[in-house]
Amino acid sequence: MSSGRDQVKLSEEEVQALLEENVKVQVAANGHQGYPHLTTLFYVVRDGKIAFWTYGRSQKIVNLERDDRVTALVEDGTDYFELRGVSIEGRAEIVRDRDTILEIGKAVSVRMFGVDSFEALGDIGAQTVEKQATKRVGVIIHPERVASWDHRKMT
Repeated sequence: MSSGRDQVKLSEEEVQALLEENVKVQVAANGHQGYPHLTTLFYVVRDGKIAFWTYGRSQKIVNLERDDRVTALVEDGTDYFELRGVSIEGRAEIVRDRDTILEIGKAVSVRMFGVDSFEALGDIGAQTVEKQATKRVGVIIHPERVASWDHRKMT
């Protein structure tokens, strides 16, 4: 007999589909006083893992440099019977390689603005991303535990 949790759990394919369909992730890192520091960011999926870029001097990076444990949440739905999500506990890899940061930044920008390609952002968009890359780092979340749910499976 399966539990209610098993009934609403997403398959690996459904997890990847949900991650591909959404653009924002809530990320929690451990603050220096032990409280979670929670932020929302635009992200991409690279090799099945959530990746994002952010300012290298941001509080989330300071926290992740001290403690690389991270929790990420991607969710959607409004009504209770529409709610679905993926919660990922893992380790954050901080990426400082400029080419990789730029790749992540370009991909995030494309998703953020809902365009088909980086070139569709035009010269000003490309210049902005290039300039931002000098101040940013990339973060790749390496999952250790994944929990998922889709309340649409309950009906």
